[in-house]
Formats: sequence, C-alpha cells, structure tokens
Amino acid sequence: MNQTGERLQKLLAAAGLGSRREIEGWISAGRVAVNGKPVELGQRVDSLEGITIDGKPLRRTTSAPALPRVVVYNKPEGEICSRKDPEGRPSVFEQLPRLRDGRWVLVGRLDLNTAGLLLATDHGELANRLMHPGYGIEREYLVRVNGEVDEAMLARLRKGVQLDDGMAAFDAIAERGGSGRNRWFSVVLREGRNREVRRLWEAEGCTVSRLKRVRFGPVFLGPRDLRGSWRDLDEAGIRQLFALVDLAMPAPATEAKPVSDGPAGRKRSTRAGAGAGRPRSGPRRAQ
Repeated sequence: MNQTGERLQKLLAAAGLGSRREIEGWISAGRVAVNGKPVELGQRVDSLEGITIDGKPLRRTTSAPALPRVVVYNKPEGEICSRKDPEGRPSVFEQLPRLRDGRWVLVGRLDLNTAGLLLATDHGELANRLMHPGYGIEREYLVRVNGEVDEAMLARLRKGVQLDDGMAAFDAIAERGGSGRNRWFSVVLREGRNREVRRLWEAEGCTVSRLKRVRFGPVFLGPRDLRGSWRDLDEAGIRQLFALVDLAMPAPATEAKPVSDGPAGRKRSTRAGAGAGRPRSGPRRAQ
C-alpha cells in the first residue's frame, strides 16, 4: 500500500465531494475504487487519477478556480439542513447557488426551528476543520427565553450544566432586552452539539421560543443579509477561515475534479444561482 501519498478521504474532501466523515462512509461501503479495485479506509494515493465513485470516474479540468468557495446563507425557520426529507420539507440546498463542479458541504447544521447564519463550502477539508471541536471556534446565538431567569441561573449556565451527553456551558451570556418571563440573550458556544443551546436552557427549566445564529467564528450576519438570501464570502474572509484552522490555501492547478453530478443518484438544485467564484448581486428573497 502507498505510504507516501495523501489519504484518499482527505483528497476527495478537498475536491469538494463531501466531508471526510461522509467519504469515509462511502469507502467503507465499497463505493470508491482506484484503478477498478475497491479501496481501504486510510489508503493513500498520489493523485485523483484512476479514482471512481459508484463506477463514475473523476474527470480532469484545466480551469480549476484559484479559490475555494464559501457562501454565507441566512437560513429561515422551517428549512432543513438535509438534501432529502421523507416529509417533503424545504431544504437549504434548494436555496444555495449551483456549483459547476463538486457540491456544497455545510459547516454544521441548524435545526428546523433555528434561523440564522449557515456557512456552506465546496472545500470539504475546510468544512471538516471548522466543525472540529479541537479548534474551539465560537458560535454566537441570539435567543429569546421564556421563564424566570436570575443571576444564579446565569452563573450555572456559564460554569457548566450536566446534559445527557456530558457537561456543557456557555462561554459568554449577555442580556439583550425584554421583560418579565420573555427575555432576549446573546450566548456564545465553542462546540456544535445537537440542540445544545436549547438543551442548556431547558435544563434550567426555561423554554427557548426563538433562536438565531448570528456569528460563526469571524463571520457575522450583516444588515444586508436578508432572510433566505446568500452571498459569497470575499477572498479576505476565505483566507481568514483557512488561517483559523491552520489550513493552507490551495493553489490554482490543472488537477482532477469530480464529475459534475457527484456520486450516482445525487440531484442538483434546479434554482438559478451565481456562477462559481462570482458574487451574487442581490438577495434571493426579501425578508
């Protein structure tokens, strides 16, 4: 086995096919082959030459973009962060712009009833590192809480509360208005456990009636980020994210890229969007 190349799942993630975890699942399921032979998890390769996914080869291109793409999307409530849903609920992937090559990988998820900032990128390794708890990237939320909140409760939420999957705490809490039993707070976390913000407040006997993510690391929602709209992050912002997770920016090259439809059975969005690497001139939908 090649011991000097790059791990295949990392190489495919960098090509924008998906996150490393998802691609590891494809490898374990026997969907990925090199020169016609199924690969093993952790196998190293020197290039994307001869790789197939579900029997479809990766094609070569001489127009690889100089920069990966990162999109900032202001998710409304009522949209899911999955590509398919048996209940037919709208998906955030239906709202994102179309990619010429590769596919969008979400940087974390927001549940159905949570709104706000969602990052999507065509660079799987960037997404993987941004989500990794080891980098401790801050997520900031604006939350409306129903219940009796006092200073002792806020102190417990900062120090740590026992949840069913371990201790959890807010890194910061600041009151943002309201009165009586309905008050607004901004809270900051450094991890992305499922429904963690809601569960922390619920552990203290409170109910979250509104929840919106307003920041992920150095990326903020701005006043022009209307609900349901997306924008391309500029080059400075992209470079800042790469530096944040100690990842080198890829250089332009004539390298293999995934087939445009990705693995078999994947459908692309039918909505019109900006071309790869070209900022959108306006919002998709007014608030």
